[in-house]
Amino acid sequence: MIEHQGPWGASAPQDSRFPDSVKAHLSTHRNIKVLLARRHHRAHRELFYRVFVAFPAPGVLLTSTFEDPEELTAIDVDAVSRGEAPDWTRLEGPLYGVCTHGRHDACCAERGRPVAAALTATHPAQTWEISHMGGDRFAANMVVLPEGLYYGRMEPGSASGVAFLHEEGRVDIERLRGRSSYPMAVQYAEIALRRHLEEDRLDALRLVRRHGPTSVFSRAGVEWSVTVRQQTSGEGQMTCALERLSPMPVFEILSLSRI
Repeated sequence: MIEHQGPWGASAPQDSRFPDSVKAHLSTHRNIKVLLARRHHRAHRELFYRVFVAFPAPGVLLTSTFEDPEELTAIDVDAVSRGEAPDWTRLEGPLYGVCTHGRHDACCAERGRPVAAALTATHPAQTWEISHMGGDRFAANMVVLPEGLYYGRMEPGSASGVAFLHEEGRVDIERLRGRSSYPMAVQYAEIALRRHLEEDRLDALRLVRRHGPTSVFSRAGVEWSVTVRQQTSGEGQMTCALERLSPMPVFEILSLSRI
């Protein structure tokens, strides 16, 4: 996540004002999600900009600063893609990123900015507006770092509550979209199991193995198996920017059982 005051363009960071060398360097690996970030309605007055690297699985959040964007080419993205942490300052976190990327999709700005404003009021040092994170149809969207928790359909009145829950080590199961480090099917499986068990403790479930469509989670020493199937169902508007309807991906629970 890289501090950048904008404009972000339709596709960030490719359409940003970063030098081409920086944009090419940051786009090397598909398994690294690069987000641009800025503070909500606050001009940048520092002599430096901040950059964060989050590793969701171990829950590690690191930060550094740069004055010249060309310094970003020094980030070893190969090492980061392998899970190797750079020698940066470690933060305890959490950070809250709210998608407000209106150039990508109007819904993100219209629904995201009020959420960012509400969250900034209660968590000013931890809240950032961010570029497109995926899932426009769930706007307003929020990501919590370093865990990489995705929340959707956020509202100004619920944002701070989700943040306070997280700081208590709990998740909002109804708004949770999943973890960025899991494939979509595994994200859905975890949410389904949490709802089945009424389990909102952040670290209560641990993914222990996967086999095809089946994910196995451990909870207090007991393993649970969840099998899901992905399909499409009807048509819907995937983003505000698209006027045409598209098939909507949906998941179905085939089995959920204690092993």
